[in-house]
Order: sequence, then C-alpha cells, then structure tokens
Amino acid sequence: MNRSSRFLPQSPWFDHFVLFAVLTALLSGLCLGWSQAVAADEKDAVQARLSAHVGYLASDDLEGRGVGTKGLELAADYIAGQFAEIGLRTEVFDGTPYQRFQIATVIKPAEGNQLRFVGPAEEGDGGPEQMVLKPETDFKPMAMSGSDQLDWPLAFAGYGITATEEKYDDYEGLDVEGRAVIVLRHEPQQDDPDSVFNGTDDSQYAALRRKAATAFQHGAKAVIFCTDQHDIHRSVRRLHGRWRKALDALVEARRDLDEDEQPSLEEIEQQRKRIAELLERVARWSERLAAAYDPLLSFEAGGQQMEAEDFVVVHCRRAVIDRLLKAALGTELAELEAEIDRGPTPHSALLEGWRVVGRIKVERVEAEVKNVVGVLAGQGPLADQTLVIGAHYDHLGKGGPGSRSPGQQAVHNGADDNASGVAAMLEVARGLAQRGDQPRRTVLFVAFTAEEQGLVGSSRYVREPPIPIEQTVAMLNLDMVGRLRDNKLTVSGTGTAEQFAGLLDKLNEQYAFQLVKKPSGFGPSDHTSFYAKKVPVMHFFTGTHEDYHRPTDDVERLNMTGLGRITRFVTDVAWAIATDPEKPRYVSVPRGRRDSGGDRPFFGSVPDFGHQGDGYALSAVTPGGPAERAGLRAGDVIVQFGDSQIASLEDFAGALRKYEPGDRVGVVVLRAGQRREFQVTLDEPR
Repeated sequence: MNRSSRFLPQSPWFDHFVLFAVLTALLSGLCLGWSQAVAADEKDAVQARLSAHVGYLASDDLEGRGVGTKGLELAADYIAGQFAEIGLRTEVFDGTPYQRFQIATVIKPAEGNQLRFVGPAEEGDGGPEQMVLKPETDFKPMAMSGSDQLDWPLAFAGYGITATEEKYDDYEGLDVEGRAVIVLRHEPQQDDPDSVFNGTDDSQYAALRRKAATAFQHGAKAVIFCTDQHDIHRSVRRLHGRWRKALDALVEARRDLDEDEQPSLEEIEQQRKRIAELLERVARWSERLAAAYDPLLSFEAGGQQMEAEDFVVVHCRRAVIDRLLKAALGTELAELEAEIDRGPTPHSALLEGWRVVGRIKVERVEAEVKNVVGVLAGQGPLADQTLVIGAHYDHLGKGGPGSRSPGQQAVHNGADDNASGVAAMLEVARGLAQRGDQPRRTVLFVAFTAEEQGLVGSSRYVREPPIPIEQTVAMLNLDMVGRLRDNKLTVSGTGTAEQFAGLLDKLNEQYAFQLVKKPSGFGPSDHTSFYAKKVPVMHFFTGTHEDYHRPTDDVERLNMTGLGRITRFVTDVAWAIATDPEKPRYVSVPRGRRDSGGDRPFFGSVPDFGHQGDGYALSAVTPGGPAERAGLRAGDVIVQFGDSQIASLEDFAGALRKYEPGDRVGVVVLRAGQRREFQVTLDEPR
C-alpha cells in the first residue's frame, strides 16, 4: 500500500464515486475536443464560402462588375440568392430584394448650350442690357446638371449655405423660389482657424453637391457657381512660386552656358536640350498661372446628376459674375465676400430686373442599376430600430475613368475592391442569422451599386430607405478587407458614436488585431452617405495596395485567412450593436480637407493609412512611377523630402507642392529601421 492510499475513505459507495468522476472527466474531455473540432470545422467552412464568394464575383465572367454590364447583373442575382439561402427576408421592394434606379453611363455637354444675363430696360431706346456668355470660355455646364430652357430671375445667395448648428444661413430672408441663384464656392472665413465652420479645412458645407442640393431644397431652379477670391489667391500664389522656380532654373542654365566658353559638341547638344526643356516648363507654368486667375471648373467637378432632371448647374467665370453684380447691386464681388467674412454675416440679395436666359442640355446614356437588400428581423421592443451592414459590389468593368492603368482595356476583377467586402458581408449575415437567438434590432444587409461612380447606390438608399433613416442606429461598411498585412486593420468612424472605440477594444481582445482607429465618419466609401445623415458609422479596411483599381486586383492576392478573421470580428461587432439595450450615441466629427492632387507633380506612391508613428508610410509604389524608378518600395517610411522633415501624409503633400515636374529631389526613408537616401525625379501631374 502506498502512502497516499492510507488517507482515502474506505466506504462502499466510494468506488462508484471514483468511477463516475473518471467517466465525467473523460466525457468532458471528449466534449471539449468535439466542440473545438466543430469550431475549427466552422472556421474552415466560413473560409471556404468566402473563397467561393470572391472567386465568383471576381471572375472574368463577371466582366469587372462595371455599370451597364451583364456581369453586374449576375453579381446582383448571386447576392440575392445568397441572402435567400441564408434565410433573410428579401421581399423588400415590390416583392424583390432590388432597389432599382437609373444611372448615367455616359455624360457629356450637348452642342449648342447658350447663356446670357438680361437686365432691366435702359432709358432711352428701351432695350435691356445683355451680357452674352460664350460656352467653354465664360461658362460651362456641369455633369450634375439637368437640362432645361432658362428664363428665370436671378438672386445672389452668397456661399449657398444653410447651417443650423453654425447659425449661418445665406437663404434667410431670401425667397429664391423659381429663381437661378449665384453661389460662391467653398465657405466664409477660409483662412481663419477660428471660423465657425471647420477652421482652415473645408467643412461639409463646402461641397458643390451640398450647395446645389441646398439651393434645390429652397426652391431654386438653377445654381450658377462662381469661384471665390480666396481660392483664386491660393492657386495663383502656389502657381506663381512654381513659375518663378522654372524661371530661376532657366536663368541658372543660361549662366552655366556663359561660364562654359568652349563646350564640346556633346555638351552643346546637352545644353540645347536642357534649355528647350526649361523653356517648355516656363511656358507651361505661365499658361497655368494665367488660367488660375479666373478658372472654369471641369465638367465632372461635383459628381453626377442631381435627382431633379431639370435642375440646371453651371459654372461661370468670376469676371462675368463680378460685372453682373456691379450692374445689379452696385458693388464688386470682392466687397461682398469681405462683408460676409467679417461676421460671418450673409449678404444675399435679389438681383432686381435681371434674368438668366438660355438653354442648357447635358446628354446622358442611362442603364438600370440596383441595390440588393436582405432583412434579418429583430425581436422585441427594439425591433423597429435598424442596423445597416453594407458593401458595394460594383467595380470598374474593363477600366476607363478611375482605373490606375489608363488606356488598358482589360477586366478589372476587383477581388479586394470589393468582392472581399461583399463576401464578408454575406458571411456576417449567415453568422447572425444562424446564431440561434434573434437580435433585438432589425439588421439590414445592403449590397450597394455604383459606389465607384460616386457613392451613388448608398446615396439613393439613404434618400429612399425601406425603413426610415431616422430609425437607423448605425451603419457598418466593409470595403477592401481582403489584404490584411502585418495584422493591421483600420476602422474609420470610431469617433462617430460614444461607445464605438471601447466596444472595438473589448471585442478585439480575442482577435488581437493591430487596430488603427480613425475618428472621422467621412471618407471615400458608402459609410459617408449615412454619416451625412447623422448615423454613426464604422468602415473596416485593410489598406490600399499596388493593385488598387488595376487589372491585377485578383483573387490569388487576397489573404483569405485574414478575411475570415475580419469576418468573425465584424460579426461580433454587429451582434453587440444589434443586441445592446442602449443604442449608439451619435457624435459629430469634423471632416478634414481632401487633397485630390490637383497640379502637384506625380510621385507615384500609395499611402499606408494604417501607419502609426511619424513619417509618411508607403503601402505600395506605382509601377514605372518616379518612386519605383528611384528604388523606393512598399513598407518604406519617408521621413525627409528635400529640405522638409516629414511626420505625416499632410507634411508630405505640402512638401511635394514645393516642387515641379522634372525636379530631382532627395528623399530619406526608413527601411527596416535603417535610414536610406534616394534621388527621385518627379513626373507631370496625373
């Protein structure tokens, strides 16, 4: 007998107890192993379905899911079929899951557009004063414009802003019903960091489309945009600096010529080419500088057509509008801008006796598109509240506008953008529907169309939602979630509800993503449409890359394991929001200025928006671009550009503006912790 056995009880039932305990332990172990096996099998099943979803949506048979293609229709039918298989209710729009509407596939100004300002009759001969405007010289229709014959009275509506929270309204006391309104671009006090709007950054009220919509809501028949003086001064100063640099380089080259008294034939040819190049550069910047004093916006500025087909939107040169206001109000446009800035206080007015007369026509070729919607019903007193989970399913077809491989007619499969997001959304829907319990809140799953055309599908949804937008408590957006790298997951909109940041941190404890949290709810994807309606949002994103908007965005380049983890994480986030007794509390987060590049020289890099720490990190470099030619690559972190220290993307954008195409710039990067220096020759803007 061993020592321990002396202390065991010696009763008849003890043997039965020991046997029971042993069997219980064995069964517990078997159950644990079985549950772990089931969990592993379920993960494998989810990943297999994700691969199948992406494989189909990003196949060549779907033609890049471009608007107007059969492939986009096939994608919509596939998503609808998956919704039905999962068990979602799909009889949302006339017994179907499809929210159908028309969208233009080709937009261009028609021939024969006309515009003139007609004043009151003059004394004497009785004929009215007229200002006849030349198309493409004095005015230009915009792609967002409808078509109509014009003969409407005029009004000046300042910056065209109605902002309740900021207590500023250009339309207060101004009846513009049935009128055309003249509206300045941007907003008051643009150079004032203490502005009631967004300091030195554009606020939501600066967007051209927002201004046009505001005018329409006030009953106007048309908007005539005019560039503000502050924007002109900013552009002229920037271009003047570049013109001066080009001129200085030419002078320096001429000085070098004078110092070389007996050049060789080879040196003479090099000098000739260099002088010709510099002369061309000076002439180019001189032309741009002259145009900047009174530019016309591009036809595409502001996006596509407004909802009203006869609402006219044009842009006029500032000189024409200034002349009109002098005649109608006896004051210069610059004086009115200064008066508005001082408050800011609106100085809107009717232009008594003056009318706009003419004809504006914008030609459109249209195709039917559709959002696809499936509903998981909630249960209980919160069931009338809605959580929207969305992902856009369209892409670029065979290229064209938006492609980063210009001129290349090839299927852009869009595996990451955004077959990955659609696949994840489908599996989130399956995960919630098969969870066992119904959520307290109703969950709507929406596959948005025409996101690549300018958030068209989500904009239509929030205008005509199947459940009132006021009942939507949050929106989760999945766009480009297939390239998880370095375990880094970016979530935008974390500041749009008080609970979001803490919720993400808590749920991430079991996933251990390196979360990069961005507070703003605005950005270039469908969540923006919801946040503009004061709905809290989160946008899940794994970052841009060298295949973004190129034919090479294919399935084999995705991180399917990472996509599976993100899908499970978002499922947990969605369930938490759908079941929490307390709904997310909306927070207003200012939107910063978006820099579209403009006339900056081309560097050829893709930012890593998930980078934390100082420097401008690159997630990719453009094939054949200046950065790649110089030897930079994905993962590099730029810490110095020329003589400028770089701590952020904004620093880099500002530093790049100091240079012009053809300049050779020293760039210092951190690569694997080591400082390396490169010489980059900048290209023309793209």
